[in-house]
Amino acid sequence: MTVHRSDLFDLDAIVLSPISDLGAGVNSRRALPSLHRRVVGPFVFLDHLGPRVFEAGHGFDMQPHPHIGLASVTWLIDGEVIHRDSLGEVQTIRPGEVNWMTAGSGMVHSERASPEIRASGGDLLAIQAWVALPARYEEVSPSFTHHGAQEVPGIFADGVEFTLIAGRSDGLVSPVKVYSDMVCAEIVLTSGARYQVRPEHVQRAIYITSGEVEVVGETRTFGEAELIILKPGAEVVLRAPAFHSTRLMLMGGEPFPEPRHIYWNFISSSVERIEQAKTDWREGRFPIVPGEHEFIPLPEDPLT
Repeated sequence: MTVHRSDLFDLDAIVLSPISDLGAGVNSRRALPSLHRRVVGPFVFLDHLGPRVFEAGHGFDMQPHPHIGLASVTWLIDGEVIHRDSLGEVQTIRPGEVNWMTAGSGMVHSERASPEIRASGGDLLAIQAWVALPARYEEVSPSFTHHGAQEVPGIFADGVEFTLIAGRSDGLVSPVKVYSDMVCAEIVLTSGARYQVRPEHVQRAIYITSGEVEVVGETRTFGEAELIILKPGAEVVLRAPAFHSTRLMLMGGEPFPEPRHIYWNFISSSVERIEQAKTDWREGRFPIVPGEHEFIPLPEDPLT
């Protein structure tokens, strides 16, 4: 559900994320795309996975599936997931690490619980985001990069933990290779702490992963699974309630001049390119993920 807030000076819209069945042993909250807000800067997709507690013998299972025209990141807050892809990369994703996949011309990957986590059971809480690539880079060669927690820049002061996942913000630059102006960051505010969202990017949004947050000057408090979209140029101050902590995502960047078409896991400025990707996946022309023997078939009624 989207509520437009044209009566407020700094807030453009507020999106309450509906619950979706991800089909990987966990439900998700999907903030983007929504009926009235498809993109924020280059971001075309935002999923909030969990929190979910898996019993022993069970775990997160996202079978091999394809992507084109985008870069993706799974930002883990709790849990552990193993990424495998058609480049032959195998990487364990843990909280605080950045694992950035640029699908470009076409890539297939899976994300699954590790055998150890599956055997003992465990928790999962994560944010998944897709970033559309500029038209001239949509067919770039696919790649995957891993950055350990010690490589990820951040600012930690006065009750604010600011971690820059990708892009640039607050004087920091992430080591992740991106193809357009953007910011993707996690912000944790402890009791009563404040963070000022500066107008460094044309489009920006704040997603509340857990807890509540106040926008100084507004009359209401915003809660979990709400996406607060800021007006261009607005400079707002976020404040955590007293005696509580809040976990947020900041994302945005420069919007593209041409629209993006979305069909399932395919993103492109060209409808014809998406049709080709659909045919390629149906007919098995995408590269395979070594060691994987399952795949997710092209759905009849995907996200469009």
